[in-house]
Amino acid sequence: MRALTDVTLHFAPSSLTLVMGPSGSGKTTLLSLLGCLLTPDSGSVFVQGTDAASCTAGERSALRRKEIGFIFQAFRLFHSLSAIQNVIVKSDIAGIGRRQSQKVAQDLLVRLGLANKLHLKPDALSGGEKQRVAIARAMIANPKILLADEPTAALDSNSGRQICEILRGLAEHEKQTVVVVSHDPRWASFADRTVVLEDGRIVNDSASQSRGESI
Repeated sequence: MRALTDVTLHFAPSSLTLVMGPSGSGKTTLLSLLGCLLTPDSGSVFVQGTDAASCTAGERSALRRKEIGFIFQAFRLFHSLSAIQNVIVKSDIAGIGRRQSQKVAQDLLVRLGLANKLHLKPDALSGGEKQRVAIARAMIANPKILLADEPTAALDSNSGRQICEILRGLAEHEKQTVVVVSHDPRWASFADRTVVLEDGRIVNDSASQSRGESI
């Protein structure tokens, strides 16, 4: 059985797309393809004009590091590192100089409302604060694309809304392409477009026309 069938989508800069659907509908597979974590058995996945499906594993890895930031439900922070260290570790992977990354990481965390939490470890942070650290980590290499997998599922109502507002702001003001996979109905009011999958197929796409370049 195919995970996705006849799926053709374009995602524009300065937009937030919500992908919804029941468990097993293909949402995670779609996000993994967009993030260059999987390659399709057939078809193409273009990321900033590059067909990731035709790249070598090393080329896909480089494309992922340069162009894509990931945000996860479980935060995936290192518990032994402080908030700022958790952000900086991504810059080491991306090849950004330590002195530059220290300043960028601090600026990002301050901007996300964590000015007084820079040196706290994850166990001392709330769920919403952990997710903001994770967002800063995803942003430190200044990717054009942000992919978020259930980013508010583990958060209370207030924290969840704050994360919705942050990602909406990144799409609107930073001109990033944001794709959110979620069951959380709160996202609907923040999305420019909602794509619904069922049994690996698109059953609804609210967007009438994508704007700008696409991935």
